[in-house]
Amino acid sequence: MTDPRSSARTIRPGTSLASRLMIGQLIVLCAGAVSITALTVMIGPAVFHYHLLQTALPVGSAEILHIERAYRDALALALGVGLVVSLLAAGLVTWRLARRLRQTLHRLTLAVDELSRGHYSTRVPALGAGTELDSLAATLNDMAARLDAVEENRRRLLSDLAHELRTPIATLSAHHEAMADGVIEPEAAKPILAGQTVRLSRLADDISEVSRAEEGQLPVELRPTSVRDLLDSTLQEWEERFEAAGVALRRGFVMRRSPIIHADPDRLAQVLGNLLSNALRHTSPGGTVTLSATMEGGTVVISVADDGEGFTAEDRSRLFERFFRADSARTREDSGSGIGLTISRALVDAHGGTMSAASEGPGQGATFTIRLPRAPADR
Repeated sequence: MTDPRSSARTIRPGTSLASRLMIGQLIVLCAGAVSITALTVMIGPAVFHYHLLQTALPVGSAEILHIERAYRDALALALGVGLVVSLLAAGLVTWRLARRLRQTLHRLTLAVDELSRGHYSTRVPALGAGTELDSLAATLNDMAARLDAVEENRRRLLSDLAHELRTPIATLSAHHEAMADGVIEPEAAKPILAGQTVRLSRLADDISEVSRAEEGQLPVELRPTSVRDLLDSTLQEWEERFEAAGVALRRGFVMRRSPIIHADPDRLAQVLGNLLSNALRHTSPGGTVTLSATMEGGTVVISVADDGEGFTAEDRSRLFERFFRADSARTREDSGSGIGLTISRALVDAHGGTMSAASEGPGQGATFTIRLPRAPADR
């Protein structure tokens, strides 16, 4: 299959845009010069001769002939010099503009070519060639920055995957060597091998799940859903786990009338479960986690707040990235797979809502907020 990038770079050579622009300008200038000359030659002498006849000089006299010859010579000299000077000046200006346009387009072409080769750090310098071209350069720079960010995320994802795979693979390899050397019996190694195999299988499922979520391919069945019923069922499901961990789970909403949203209750329950699991994991025994809901106009605001570890401002920008864990010292078993928040935000986006996180710093707790639009009929 032909590479579209290589075919784009092997364009048939032809006249450049700047050359065409200059040729067009010269044609217009020459047409204008011919028109001015023709009109001046046809109209000027006739008008001058008519006015001469209005004088007291006899018709056909030597004086009239001499005056008309002088007029024609002066007109020809002035017109010729004027046309030459104007054509040279206009040609010079057109050449300068065409040359500058050629240089600008060449710089843009080089930048696009570098981007097509995968050099996403390339940026188009300030052109100063007009609003339109400056706007195009700014758009290219913005596109390059986005591509650079995507490439950085791809590299980070591969690094994270390698890190996640390294431990179970090393464990499996070590135990297989130990069994081959007779250091450990197969029956003793069987539980460890099975556990690491399950871990690899779970990692594969996590990768598939987060990819589907970010591509918007997770099925979401929207229907009228009561916010109060959703939160009550979530609290009921998680109360025992929080009680067993010694963390208080509190209700922070009192609603006279429950708002209705168009949502998939199972998917939103998954989102709230991810947030509560995350809060429980980062809150010490004796701490408190609060699930609350309020209404702001046509928006339902659901939040999960804890008084646990919190996070830094630097971590905040990466909380929703795949496989990111704020505490790098934690293991996968201690801190989860690192994709729960990524999937949660994708599910909230699929509901037409937004998800954000806030913390005043390490040790100051964290708050995750979901904003969902109320159903039009409920408004």
